[in-house]
Amino acid sequence: MVRRLTSLVLSVLVVTAPANQVAEAQPAPAPQSTGPEAALDQKIAVWRFDALGIEPELVGRLETLFRMELARLSKQPLPTRRDIERAVTSDQQQCTGEEKCLAAIGKKLGVDVVVTGTVGAMGASYVLNIKAVDVASQKQIKRIESDPLRGSPDDLIEGVRVAAYRLLAPAQLHGSIQVQTDIIGAEVRLDDKIIGKTPLPRLGVLSRQQLGTHTLRVQAPGYDPFDDQVDVHFQKVSQVEVRLIPSKEVLGTGRFERIERKPIYTRTWFMIGVGVAAVIVGGLIGAQVGKVECIDGMTGEARSC
Repeated sequence: MVRRLTSLVLSVLVVTAPANQVAEAQPAPAPQSTGPEAALDQKIAVWRFDALGIEPELVGRLETLFRMELARLSKQPLPTRRDIERAVTSDQQQCTGEEKCLAAIGKKLGVDVVVTGTVGAMGASYVLNIKAVDVASQKQIKRIESDPLRGSPDDLIEGVRVAAYRLLAPAQLHGSIQVQTDIIGAEVRLDDKIIGKTPLPRLGVLSRQQLGTHTLRVQAPGYDPFDDQVDVHFQKVSQVEVRLIPSKEVLGTGRFERIERKPIYTRTWFMIGVGVAAVIVGGLIGAQVGKVECIDGMTGEARSC
C-alpha cells in the first residue's frame, strides 16, 4: 500500500507543480476578518506529523498529501520541508505540538500560522489529529480529528484532503447529488425539504450538499414513492437513478381507494365450483367401479355380476 500511495503522491505532485508556480507569481490578497478560513490569506507553514504506533514512512506520505492539499487552499506559497529544517534550531526540532514552541518556529519561518498533527492507528484504520496555531497570539485557531481512514490509497487521499478542508476551509467541504428519472412533475425531497419537481435544473444536480448520508424521496401521483439513503462524498457527484413503479392506488370520489387483487383460488365462487366438480367426478368414478363384468365359462360371453 505504501508503494501505491507513493506513486499517487508523485503523480499529484507533477500535476500541481505548475499551479504552485502561478500562485507564487500572484500578489497576496487582503486578509479576511475572522474564522479559520482567514488563515488561508496568511502565510502558513506545516510542521511535521508525528507517528503514533504506525510506520513513519506511511505518516510521511500522509503528511506530504496534506501539505499538497493545504498548498492548493492557501493564497500564499508554503515553506518546503527543506526550508523548515534549515530555519529551525536543534532545540526547536524537539517540538511536539505545544503552542509556544510552534509559535517560536513560526516566527523563525516568518509565517502567521503553523499547522501540525499526529497520525495514530485505530485497529486497521488511521486517525489524523491536526491543529493550527496563530503565531502572534500563540493560541490555537482550530483543532480537528479526522474520520477513521481505511481502505485503498485513494480512500486515504480523500480522507487527508477532507481533513485539510475541515481544518481551514469548512465552508468548502461539500459534494453533490444527481437525481435521474424519466417521470416529469415528480416532487423531490431531500432530508424532508422540498427541492423541486422533475426535471430539476442543472441536469438534476443538487450541489453544495454536506458530506454524509442524506434521505432522498421522490413521489408522483399514481406511483409508489421512492425512498433511498444517499452518501455524499467530498467534491464528488453521487448519482441516483429513480424508477417509479405504478401504484395500486387509484383516484376515486375525492379520496384514494386501494384495489386489492386476491388470488382466484381464494374467491368463494371458485371454491364452490371446485367442490361441485369434485362431487361429480367422484360419482362417475364410483359408477364405473360398480360395473363388474363376469365371463361365462361355457359360452365365453361377458355379463354383469
